[in-house]
Amino acid sequence: MSLFCPVSVATLPFRPARSPAASLQTGAQRVTFGRSHQFSRLISFSSTSALTPSSNLVSLLESEIESSVINEDAPDNDELPEWFPFQMIDRPTERVLHLTRKFGDETILVLIDRPKVPQDDEELVFGIPMGVYVSKDDDGLRLKFGVKAFADEIVIDSVAVQQRPESKWSYQGPDIDDLDENLQKAFNKFLEIRGINPTITDFLADYLANKDKREHLRWLKDVKSFVDI
Repeated sequence: MSLFCPVSVATLPFRPARSPAASLQTGAQRVTFGRSHQFSRLISFSSTSALTPSSNLVSLLESEIESSVINEDAPDNDELPEWFPFQMIDRPTERVLHLTRKFGDETILVLIDRPKVPQDDEELVFGIPMGVYVSKDDDGLRLKFGVKAFADEIVIDSVAVQQRPESKWSYQGPDIDDLDENLQKAFNKFLEIRGINPTITDFLADYLANKDKREHLRWLKDVKSFVDI
């Protein structure tokens, strides 16, 4: 008697051949595992193009640097006109320009910020904003003038008396337009004899425009140096 019983092929359960990709059925959702040609192409594309954005950025930055125009003849803070009454402190990367001078027993500090104007317009049309601080030696008080400098006039926006250190709640003075007209003129004369007058406005407008170009060029170079490492 044979130990092996003949088995009919017809009685074997039918199992379809598996595809190279296995599948998992979960409810009505089918998840397929296996190699995806589209996924492979995506990985290949990402790896070969990863450096393209940085390279393009560096190229554009270099183009901007080459096209930047700086007026090399414009004076710096070591070549101020003889008639200019202030010492200038122009710190690289800082937007605000500092002017200082002594006037008798007073110390005058002027902080100048370049106005935000459309690219094709000039500062003089909008006025150059200034904060003028007048303090006396060994005195805790100082006067703070909010000023706009135009080509033909100096306009005072505010006058405040400050106690140093200043409290953020301190009174900032009345509306200048509400003051007596003669008092307004006297304030303007007060600043004029201390060097805050239209004579310096044209020079400051040119200096600030060139400073803005220098800072823009420095910014471009710093960004390129960071990206192109």
